[in-house]
Amino acid sequence: MKRIKMIIEYDGSNYHGFQIQKNAHTVQAELEERIYELTGEGISISAAGRTDSGVHALGQVIAFDTVSTIPPAKWKFALNSLLPADIKVLKSCEVKKKFHPRFNAQKKRYSYFIYRSGSGQTFLKKYSFCTTEELDIGAMRKGCKIIEGRKNFQSFCASGSSAKSYDRFVSMCSLKEQGPFLVIDIEADGFLYHMVRIIVGTLLEVGRKNYSPMHIQEIIDACDRALAGPTALPNGLFLVKVFYPEDI
Repeated sequence: MKRIKMIIEYDGSNYHGFQIQKNAHTVQAELEERIYELTGEGISISAAGRTDSGVHALGQVIAFDTVSTIPPAKWKFALNSLLPADIKVLKSCEVKKKFHPRFNAQKKRYSYFIYRSGSGQTFLKKYSFCTTEELDIGAMRKGCKIIEGRKNFQSFCASGSSAKSYDRFVSMCSLKEQGPFLVIDIEADGFLYHMVRIIVGTLLEVGRKNYSPMHIQEIIDACDRALAGPTALPNGLFLVKVFYPEDI
């Protein structure tokens, strides 16, 4: 039996998140059904992250065990021949049996896209938060710096989380301008339920001048979700990359 690792990208617009659910169309279910079509095996996929409904991925990592004779590098082509156009395998290879996409990950990077032009929103509304409101970019960047570091992020965790600890290390939180887009990049050793979207919603409140940048520190210290900003829409969020130790 071999363990196959894949890097995949997907448009989450038509899925109720990655993780398999009863009576819901999910990315995991689509992948497992296509693998069954290829091999006849009822396998269960593990993934680096359980992206929410409407959230996209450019570098999701999955793994599964198989007795199939398909060469590891050929899985990419075999599975892509059956998958719908909104899911694509970018790379496939064999890994050690101890590899787990989630538990072996050192950190993950998410990017959130904010589109600020009045034209083009018809085409980009599935992949960005569209707004033409004035935002204080400098204040938002100051807020990003306050997010960085090892902190208790309970104020940025939605209800329903099963997390045993709210302690996370955010190694990067930055905002850049790319033409009509604002892109917020966040890297951390782990993320709480809706954490990135709540951080983005809070930074947008800073940009609107409803909060000062320093208010973010007060929100963190309070450990109270009610004090943070609203949860940003899922459509602007992308899981970009998962980082692993070199020997895994």
